[in-house]
Amino acid sequence: MQSLQQKASEYSGVDTNDALSIDDTNLFEKLGLQTFIDLSTNFYTRVYDDEEEWFRSIFANSKKEDAIQNQYEFFVQRMGGPSLFSQRRGHPALIARHKPFPVTHQAAARWLHHMQQALDTTPDIDPDSKTKMMNFFRHTAYFLVAGDELKTKHQQVTCSCKHHGTKKPSEESS
Repeated sequence: MQSLQQKASEYSGVDTNDALSIDDTNLFEKLGLQTFIDLSTNFYTRVYDDEEEWFRSIFANSKKEDAIQNQYEFFVQRMGGPSLFSQRRGHPALIARHKPFPVTHQAAARWLHHMQQALDTTPDIDPDSKTKMMNFFRHTAYFLVAGDELKTKHQQVTCSCKHHGTKKPSEESS
C-alpha cells in the first residue's frame, strides 16, 4: 500500500524531496511576515471571487479574514518562522482540518491555479522561492487529496447497506 506521501508525489508530479526543499532556506527570514500576509490575501481574494460556484462553496462557511490569517500563520510556521498557527489553533493536522471539505483532484487543481496566480503577482517573492513554494503547495494539495480518498474509502468500508455488504479495512485491496 502506498503512503500518503507517495500518493501525493504520484498525483502532483513533485518528488517529496523537492516538496521539502522549502526547508533548505528559511523562507520566513528571506521574505518576511508581510510577504506571507500579502500572498494569503492575494490568494483568498481570488478564491472568494472565483467564477466557479462549486469551488466558492467549499469556503462558504469561512470568513475570508479568518482564512487569510490561518493560511499565512501556517505558511510562516512551516517556512521557518514562529509557530503562530500552533500557538493559536494547535497542531496543523492538515488532513484532519480539511476532513469536512471535498478535497478532490478538481478542487486541488483549482486551489493550485489560484495559488500560482497569487505567487506570480506577489512582488516580493523571488523566482527560486516561488518554485520551492509551489512544489510544496502542489505536493501538499495532493497529500490532502490522498487523505480525502482515504476518508472516503473508510466511509465506504463501514457501509452496512444490504446491497453493499460490509468489509473490514484488512479485507480491502490496496
